[in-house]
Formats: sequence, C-alpha cells, structure tokens
Amino acid sequence: MDAAARHPSRSPTPYADSLRPTPGPRPDRGAVRRALVLGIAASLIGGVTGAEPASSQDAAPLSARVDSIFRAYDSTHSPGCALGVIRDGEFVYRRGYGMANLELGVPNTPEAVFRTGSVSKQFTAAAVLILAHEGGLSLDDDVRKYLPELQPHDPPVTLDELIHHTSGVRDYLTLMSLAGKRDDDFYTDDEVMSMLARQKDLNFEPGTDWLYSNSGYFLLSQVVKRVTGKSLRQYAHEHIFDVLGMTHTHFQDDHTMIVPDRASGYAPDGEGGFKISMTTLDMVGDGGVFTSVDDLLYWVRNFYDDHLDGGGIVQASLRRAPLANGDSTTYAFGLQHSTYRGLRVVSHGGSFVGFRADITHFPDQRFDVVTLCNVSTANPSAMARRVADVYLGGQMQPAPPTRAGPGGAGRDTTRFVTLPDDRLAAFAGTFYSDELDVTYALAPGDGGLDLTVGAAGTVHLRPTSEVDFAGNGLVLHFQRTDGRVTGFVLQAGRVRNLRFVKR
Repeated sequence: MDAAARHPSRSPTPYADSLRPTPGPRPDRGAVRRALVLGIAASLIGGVTGAEPASSQDAAPLSARVDSIFRAYDSTHSPGCALGVIRDGEFVYRRGYGMANLELGVPNTPEAVFRTGSVSKQFTAAAVLILAHEGGLSLDDDVRKYLPELQPHDPPVTLDELIHHTSGVRDYLTLMSLAGKRDDDFYTDDEVMSMLARQKDLNFEPGTDWLYSNSGYFLLSQVVKRVTGKSLRQYAHEHIFDVLGMTHTHFQDDHTMIVPDRASGYAPDGEGGFKISMTTLDMVGDGGVFTSVDDLLYWVRNFYDDHLDGGGIVQASLRRAPLANGDSTTYAFGLQHSTYRGLRVVSHGGSFVGFRADITHFPDQRFDVVTLCNVSTANPSAMARRVADVYLGGQMQPAPPTRAGPGGAGRDTTRFVTLPDDRLAAFAGTFYSDELDVTYALAPGDGGLDLTVGAAGTVHLRPTSEVDFAGNGLVLHFQRTDGRVTGFVLQAGRVRNLRFVKR
C-alpha cells in the first residue's frame, strides 16, 4: 500500500493545481506597486488620523469608544499600541497610544515600526506559496529533500505539514529553554538547526494531530534559503514587501541593524514602571517581521485583492489541511479561522519579548483591525475584537454572558500527592538527554524535587503519583528497571516525550 493510501493526509494537497506555474506574461509588479501606493496616498490626504467615514452620523462617539479601549496605554509614561481600523481597504481610524520610546520621549504613531512576533508566519507562508507557484518546490515535498540533516521519519514530514502545525516537529524555543537557554541568551540559526537535527522523535506522527510549533516556520525559512540561495528577508522583500509598497517592513535577521522609527519593547519592572524587553535572536520565519500600521494597510488590501504573483496566493493560503482521521484544523498558512459573535474571522496574533501584535479580518464585512503594541501586558487580539464591537456590533450576535466564580480558565487543577523522604531520594541524581545535549540535576527538597539546569536556575517539582512529578509547565514520568530509577520522559507543552537517562 502506498503512503497516500495508508495515510490519507499525505495525498497531494487539494490546492496543488492552483500552485503550479501558469503560462503567459507576468503582471507588471511595478504597476501593481504604483497603484497601491497611489491608493494609500489618497487615503492619507487631509490627515486620516482620528478620521472616520463621512457618512457616519456619530463619528465622535465612535472614536471616543475606540480610544477608551486603549485608555490604559494613552499616557506619556507608558508604552502602548498603534491602531489601524480599515474598511473596504481604507483607514477609517488610525492613531497611536503611549510611547514608542520612553527614554527619548517618542510617542507611538501609525508610522512606528513594531516587531510582530508570530504575525510574521503569514508572510513566511506567502513566500513559500509564491515559491511553489513558480515551481521552486512542492508543498508535498519531504522537508529532508532540502534539509537532509534532519532525522528521517516514516511517514516523512512534508512542507505542508510544517505550514499547518501538523508535522509533529518539536518547538525550538521550548527545546532551547529546556536546554537551559535563558530569554536573554544569544544563539544562532546553526545552533537551532543542530538542535532540531538531534531530535530523534516527533511529538506525534505527521498529519495525525495539531500542535503549534515555531520550528515549522523556522525550517521553512531555511528551505527558502536552500532553494533560492537568498535569505527569507531578501526573498520576501523582492516578492512581497517591495511589490506591495511596504517600504517599512522587513524580516529582521540581524538584531544589530538600525531600524528607522522602531518602537522599543517593554515589560513591567515589578515596581510600577517598565524595563526594556528586546531580543538578540535573529531567527526568522516563525517571527521576525518588523512593520507599521501604515504598511499593513497594503497587506490588508492584498488580502482582498490577491495581487501577489499574478493572483491566487491569498486564496491558496485560506485552505486548511485535513488530519489523517478526516478532521480539519482551524489553521491555514499562518492564519487562524474562527468566528466572533456570529461573524467569520481570519486572524493571527503575535507575542515575543516586549511586543504583542494582531491582524484581524472580518472578510464578509471587508473590515479589518491592525493592532501593534510594545508592552508585554497588552492583549491586542482582545482589543481588536472590542474595536470590532464598536463598528460591527449591529451585525453581531449578542455577546455571551460573562461567567464569574471559581473554576475559571487557567486555574491549575493538578492533584498532588505526598511522598516520604526516602522515596523522594530514589529520584535524585543526574540525567542526560542526547536530543537536548543537556544534563539535569535532581535533588529532594520541600516535599518534592528541585531540578537544576546549569545557570538557568532551579524548578521545583511536586509529586502527582509514585512516579510522576509536575511544576512550572513540566511533567516528568520516571522509569524503573528492577526497582531502580533509570530515567524519565519529559513533557513540556509544545515538546513531548523527551527521554532522559540516569548517569
């Protein structure tokens, strides 16, 4: 039996035909770009900041209601957000809240350039779709065709599965954290590739489950580089950003680069103020796009007009891949499909260091909200929906009632047990993982185990059974041979089934 027959999700992608090159002359990209630039220029004449449609009978109340959503950030003493509200491809409201740089006293504006975290994934997906459309690769290809250093798997991991988070490839940010890397540590693309190449196992068999993994999109950036000989930054500039006229948008693959109008990222300092929250990591694909609200108007327009590469890229990017059991995920090409108060929504958020971002489309209403923030406590996805309430509330179903009381989302319901000190002592020692190339030290302490990883600090684990311990998002299941502890299997959110052996 061939792979497609025994593994339904591995049949050729249902949209493969739309990704094949078509004969005929290519569109004049310069003409497309000029048309888009002229369009946005017209929308900005007269100063659109704070402006709303002339037909609106209550423009002032609408803007005041929107401003109230961002009131907590509308201060010269706080970082904040930049907002763009778009209808039919035109801004109806745009403004900044709070400060882009607290040290220099620079305010946030729609022109400020923010890191967008995982919002970047839709741009990576578009680059891969363009490359597939032009015949450079197939989405059904085994990733090892381009990255042979990765471990082989049967069935193989395809590019399509990387795009849809159905590959089972472990998340590299989680792996690096488990290996003892701190948030402010520096490491390179080559180190990430080495880490991923050491992974013998997957989180699950490809195509059988869905689990968000930044590794998929990082690997796609490496595939683009191997196929084209250009970095994702270069390829996206030539095929996406330059074509659409997004002159202040790029993949940031060099943290030392000067970026005009860049907003700094911040997090609370625990004392009522803020501290700088930035990164030295240069990985792109899963993140790394720097852009502004004003530039994202071009991207939103293309969501409806579908100009890139002669058309069809956006349409292809909305197709969701089936799982092996026939179910369909809600995720497609860096875009999440959902509903909000009865309206169809296509969106994606981003979160990294001191930045939070969101692009939310209401396709049937041709209404879009772009929210970029430079403070780690912001929730731009929630704020975008509240903005949509202001403009589209009359078309929405009633909001569900707010439920109060105990047992809410996020409550830790883990049940712990008590083990005597002599049983805890049996789990002490050092344990090694060749996939992480790291040694964990475990020692009894305060009714549980203290886990230490180099200089990264100590995590306290409490017993949930005779052989299971949990704490700080980690779950350890210990294994015994002839009554002696020989190792454990680690679960950590986006990383499953990592094996450690006792030394």
